[in-house]
Amino acid sequence: MASNGQVKWAVAARPKPGETQSGDMNLVLPFDGGVLIAAIDALGHGAEAADAATVASHALRAGPMDSVISLMKHCHSALRGKRGVVMSIAKFHERYGILSWLGVGNVEGILVKPPIGPGMPKSRLVTRGGVVGSNLPELRAEEIDVSAGGMLLFATDGLDLAFGDAVDSDPRQPQDLADDLLRKHAKASDDALVLVARFPARAQ
Repeated sequence: MASNGQVKWAVAARPKPGETQSGDMNLVLPFDGGVLIAAIDALGHGAEAADAATVASHALRAGPMDSVISLMKHCHSALRGKRGVVMSIAKFHERYGILSWLGVGNVEGILVKPPIGPGMPKSRLVTRGGVVGSNLPELRAEEIDVSAGGMLLFATDGLDLAFGDAVDSDPRQPQDLADDLLRKHAKASDDALVLVARFPARAQ
């Protein structure tokens, strides 16, 4: 588990069985006033997919202060002529307690709000069909108030969709939760990655 002093995050990932490299990659990059979080899933598997995910990650690192829409467009430009990716991006703005997020393709995003317990409020990221690098859809970002705190999960399609049902009332630390979700829900047919980030309640 890692932390920037406020946000705590963890990742659990593995390549498709039989492969040595994964096309699923994450980025968690603190910047002045917040944290940029992304989960990237390159098309296919193996070394070429890993290379494409790395290109997207580098494009995100070049401008963490930019909007999530601008960041997605940067990745699209960087990947033109290369293998494409699907990805979801979130930015946590610490000062305002706001999370902005955006997804292209099938990297699932779930935001769970406090209080911890059965029936806790949960939002799912509405992703748009397309491929970053070759077929970028119209981009619309959503902003959500997380001033009371919250927990974000990103998961590539190497996890079955049932993973989201396991976090309704889960108080575990991010690494324990990420490891358990990967172990229980990863598919044998694909690379797999799950990222968990917890945001603090904004000071009043």
